[in-house]
Amino acid sequence: MTNTKQAIAESLKHLLLKKPITRITINDIAEDCGISRMTFYYHFNDIYDLVEWVCAEEARAALSDDRTAETWQMGFQSLLEAVRVNKPFIINIYRSVDRAQIEHYLKRVTERLLLVIINEQADGISISDENKRYIANFFTYGFIGIMLEWIHHDMREEPEQIAEITGKIIQGDFRLDIERLADKA
Repeated sequence: MTNTKQAIAESLKHLLLKKPITRITINDIAEDCGISRMTFYYHFNDIYDLVEWVCAEEARAALSDDRTAETWQMGFQSLLEAVRVNKPFIINIYRSVDRAQIEHYLKRVTERLLLVIINEQADGISISDENKRYIANFFTYGFIGIMLEWIHHDMREEPEQIAEITGKIIQGDFRLDIERLADKA
């Protein structure tokens, strides 16, 4: 099943080199991939469901083990590098899809990464899940803003530089914010 999903994703990426996502149909993908429309629908609800799956898979692969307070900066850099490797796909999506939808894709990936880090940093501190999510949400939109600005400017800056600057800006903030919002006994 995963091989078929991956093949469908590769067909979408291939087609995005030729035309915008708004002009790609399920038939185009099925024909390029050598599958039936029903096979496509067995795996995905529509093209945007496919796009979301591709984004999630690319992010999962990029982040791999970089999901700790010590390694989040490398995870962020890997995520930016994965975006750059898929530049034609990302730029086409960025130019064709509503900004809210792009934020939705990025939010799911980024928030998951940050919640793992925040839970790690909150070890031994009494803080509600609601406050953990609030901290994750706050930083998620900061990361998304940085990524969207970088994509908007054609990904000119090096991912390493962006991750390093971001790391310097928020160094230690996760733990401090957790302590500030901790439940007071």
